[in-house]
Amino acid sequence: MIRSMTGFGRSKYEKDLREYIVEIKAVNNRYNDVNIKMSRAISYLEEKAKQTITNAVSRGKLDVYIGFVNNSDLGREIKLNVDLAKRYVGELKKLSKEAEIIDNIDVMEISKLPDVFSIRTEDEQAEEVIWSEVSACLEEALKNLIKMREIEGEKIEKDVTERLFSISEKVVKVSELSAGLVDEYIVKLEKRINDILKNNTVDEARLAQEVVMYSDKCSIEEELTRLNSHISQFLNLLKEDVAIGKKLDFLIQEMNREVNTIGSKANNLEITNLVVDIKTEMENIREQIQNIE
Repeated sequence: MIRSMTGFGRSKYEKDLREYIVEIKAVNNRYNDVNIKMSRAISYLEEKAKQTITNAVSRGKLDVYIGFVNNSDLGREIKLNVDLAKRYVGELKKLSKEAEIIDNIDVMEISKLPDVFSIRTEDEQAEEVIWSEVSACLEEALKNLIKMREIEGEKIEKDVTERLFSISEKVVKVSELSAGLVDEYIVKLEKRINDILKNNTVDEARLAQEVVMYSDKCSIEEELTRLNSHISQFLNLLKEDVAIGKKLDFLIQEMNREVNTIGSKANNLEITNLVVDIKTEMENIREQIQNIE
């Protein structure tokens, strides 16, 4: 099943007073571009989160937000910087003496001063627990994103398949018309020669040589064969359950090359009109596959 590159996935996870929110927004991109914004308290998990995302999504620009609120005591260790607190007290007493103000130092006020208290989360066991919970929330958001991408991918596959069948029908008509090009040329060439010579004497050898040269010049059998092969490969790729966007982009370029050659070789108005129709369908397909992962 093919996937679109656009989509949105969201998930929320709560456990033991810890709350996680993951939001993923994906749009078109030639490469796999992942941009993560996350709560500072769990920023050390960014590389793990990015690896999880790139394992699940192979192409597109993804903006990811991972929010974390920890109201539990998991991984939290309160540290009192006693030396710093004493230095604060000493400086405040010095200020009180020099400014001749009342020395009214309260321990609660000292505790509010910068860096007197700190909360550390450098606990390997706690980090493992938090990562397992972040991972669960992230996996759910990715699952929702992929589901949305697959729904959009189904619509793209249906549209592209219909257009490919339409192209195939036109290719059959081109093939039928090309089969009569040489016979038409022979009739026109004989008439032209007769008009010039004003009689019915035609050099059959020369005529045959001209016909051979024209046949070689206007033959589009090879191009039609390759074009049909590309269409078949395209349809087969649409059924594969892997990232196929780049392969499809390459195939549509090859198809366009063959159609351009057919248009330049076939000296026939009906074939030219069919080529224009085919190129229009291929341009619509090209626009669609720009959004395939």
